[in-house]
Amino acid sequence: MNRNTFLWKAYSVKKYFGFFMSAKRMFHKKKGLFIFISFMLFFTVLIVRVFYLMIFSADYYKERATDLHQRERKIKAARGIIYDRNGVKLAGNRQVCTISVIHSQIENPEAVTEFLSSTLNLEMEEVQKKVEKVSSREIIKSNVEKEIGDEIRLKKMAGVKVDEDYKRYYPFKDLASKVMGFCGSDNQGIVGLEVEYDDVLTGTPGKILTLTDYKGIEIDNAAEEREEPMEGNSLYLTIDMNIQKYAMQAAEKVMKEKEAKSVSVILMNPQNGEIYAMVDLPEYNLNEPFKLPADSSGDDSSEFSQERLNQMWRNSCVNDTYEPGSTFKIVTACAGLSEGVVGMEDRFSCPGYRIVEDRKIRCHKTGGHGSETFKEGIMNSCNPVFMDIGARLGAEKTYQNWEQLGLFDITGIDVPGEAGSIMHSLENIGPVELATMSFGQSFQITPLQLLRAASAVVNGGRLVTPHFALKTIETATGEEKQFVWAEKEAGISPQVSETMKKLLEAVVSEGTGINGSVEGFRIGGKTATSQKLPRSEKKYISSFLGFAPADNPIIMGLVLINEPVGIYYGGTIAAPVMGEIFENILPYLGIEQNKISTALD
Repeated sequence: MNRNTFLWKAYSVKKYFGFFMSAKRMFHKKKGLFIFISFMLFFTVLIVRVFYLMIFSADYYKERATDLHQRERKIKAARGIIYDRNGVKLAGNRQVCTISVIHSQIENPEAVTEFLSSTLNLEMEEVQKKVEKVSSREIIKSNVEKEIGDEIRLKKMAGVKVDEDYKRYYPFKDLASKVMGFCGSDNQGIVGLEVEYDDVLTGTPGKILTLTDYKGIEIDNAAEEREEPMEGNSLYLTIDMNIQKYAMQAAEKVMKEKEAKSVSVILMNPQNGEIYAMVDLPEYNLNEPFKLPADSSGDDSSEFSQERLNQMWRNSCVNDTYEPGSTFKIVTACAGLSEGVVGMEDRFSCPGYRIVEDRKIRCHKTGGHGSETFKEGIMNSCNPVFMDIGARLGAEKTYQNWEQLGLFDITGIDVPGEAGSIMHSLENIGPVELATMSFGQSFQITPLQLLRAASAVVNGGRLVTPHFALKTIETATGEEKQFVWAEKEAGISPQVSETMKKLLEAVVSEGTGINGSVEGFRIGGKTATSQKLPRSEKKYISSFLGFAPADNPIIMGLVLINEPVGIYYGGTIAAPVMGEIFENILPYLGIEQNKISTALD
């Protein structure tokens, strides 16, 4: 190899390595730049994220952090007060306590278990299970009397909490119990008006927030945050407690005298449906609603006991149906006058029975009433007269009138569980069914349905809605809200209504309802003695429907005596009960005495 060739190859190698080194330096330079840019981008994103978290999400994460270190205990709100129409308190609240434990704060589980089980009269195993349960809070017992709660609080046992609470209290105990209903341990309504107006009466609960460390143990001397509860709204009822007492006293008296299975009384304003009183004996103590009567007997199983409780709470005025008997003749007479199939001058003959197809249907007077006018037929409560009117009406027109009087519908009363009527299908009504229906047998309605229909007969033909709620007052604003209740026309002319009032006044002044009269007052009404099913058992419901003053009624009442012992005629035992009630409440209602008149113009 000559010198020139060697030098050229050496130069080529040097040039190659120089390019390589230059490229390597360039690569490292770009790599450094890339790393630098990446780092700057990461740092920028980090700064933006931190900025976002610190500025825009600060409240959210503050709340999260607070939640981790705060323990919440609810404060129950007092339930709204229930008053009668005059402002008498029917349902209020008593201060009680809720006892609970916080597992993480308990220092001596055995001592806590022993103390709480003995103080609260609870099974040791039951308390121990809750004390040992790992949870944020376990309720040991609610509705603990305040004195016992104070005793537990003074003990200052670690992990044991005593919070204020409220328990429903009924100052009149068993008065109007089946209307009022009661609340459970959670202060929610269970039956009656308490459950019907639960959304009105339920308050807004408050809460207590306490600070804890990372173990969930409350920090000593840390300030509590407290949100005060708000009491529920007040509810005013149409019930008048004085009238309720009068009705209950009269019902208790006749129940004892006649050794009856039960006695019911409803008193209502027929002009607007406001119910002044509703009694359904036997009643029960609202402050001890799960305590069965001492004389109750039978199976002690939980299912049987619950059934007995359900029966004890049941309001037969609303929840049960019965055959109304002769009080329903008010509806038949009114329908006959409205349809023009009977007039005041019509005469009837009563031999003591009617032969309808193959049936001999008797009058209550087996010897018969003989010849009598329409007015006398009502006064005498004569079955053949009403069978004749029913036959003249026919099944279709009968049902048209019943429908207008709301007898196929529930009344819409503001308590739960209202029963509906039990009727024949129109196509199944033959002459026998039509005859018995005309005097109140072979179908069933509730006492309230009868009272509503009779109200329409005497108030000029308006079908009102029976009700208890009068108004509410909001706790937060003090705003008063009146309830508005529906009414509609019942297809009865004012002329027919006037005639019916005079006819029913004659029933009390001269007819079967004379024992329901009150000296100096004009009373209208109708008696009934209905035989219960099965007929073979010879058990009866004696009843009387009355209203006053007869010319412009503002009070209408219905008395039902279920299975009286001995004499069972409605005119003999039920009418005097209503007479006694009217004697007390008519002056109380400000009704002036009038000269009694039964003349039919």
